[in-house]
Amino acid sequence: MPRARKQIRMRLDLNKELDHLSLPEALQHVGSLFPGQVAFSSSFGQEDMVITDAIFRGNIPIEIFTLDTGRLFQETYDLMDLTLARYGKEFKVYFPDAHDVEGYVTRKGMNAFYESVENRKECCYIRKVKPLQRALEGKQVWVTGLRAGQSDNRMDIPMWEWEDAHQLYKFNPLIHWSYEDVLHYLADYSVPYNKLHDKGFISIGCAPCTRAIAPGEHPRAGRWWWEDSKKECGLHTHEITRA
Repeated sequence: MPRARKQIRMRLDLNKELDHLSLPEALQHVGSLFPGQVAFSSSFGQEDMVITDAIFRGNIPIEIFTLDTGRLFQETYDLMDLTLARYGKEFKVYFPDAHDVEGYVTRKGMNAFYESVENRKECCYIRKVKPLQRALEGKQVWVTGLRAGQSDNRMDIPMWEWEDAHQLYKFNPLIHWSYEDVLHYLADYSVPYNKLHDKGFISIGCAPCTRAIAPGEHPRAGRWWWEDSKKECGLHTHEITRA
């Protein structure tokens, strides 16, 4: 059977199987199907801490990594240390290429992302997308903390899909969770979280590009608030091939 048809068949089968499993069961199932080839990308947001807790508490064989853009909030770095202390387990950290950052800042300035969407996307590409490419090298499955309710762009994302950009499967175990589901999990298991969430920050990225939101604002309104865009950095906007 051609590779594409195999991908389609597996994708359909796993969407059906995974939909009926609990979060730990689903993560364990995928980890068992692709031993040593599954990686979870965490930005240490609330959703990511749910998945991190499930992986670490359940000793599930899934690698956890994060992208340190060099411009994160101090509270995010504090949570990284707290997570390490809480679970006693390591996660990998990937930094942007120094040459890329130096070139961007030299040519355009430290805060050029405020000047245009193009500049902002270039900064995101340097600090996030390229490091992600390195982190996913040799992997077969990329686990994310995406939820359908986070933005309009994510409403139709399935739990299990094939991504052409990185030539691997993408597993979104929380895609059908509500924000309340996330909060309940964090409370039930006393999971550490970023203290900025208590100050109105829902979606947390780089410090210069994130603000708190007002009651009633969209959860992504605090990201790149100065521009009229789809509120994405490029990590999850590649063309996806679905069944």
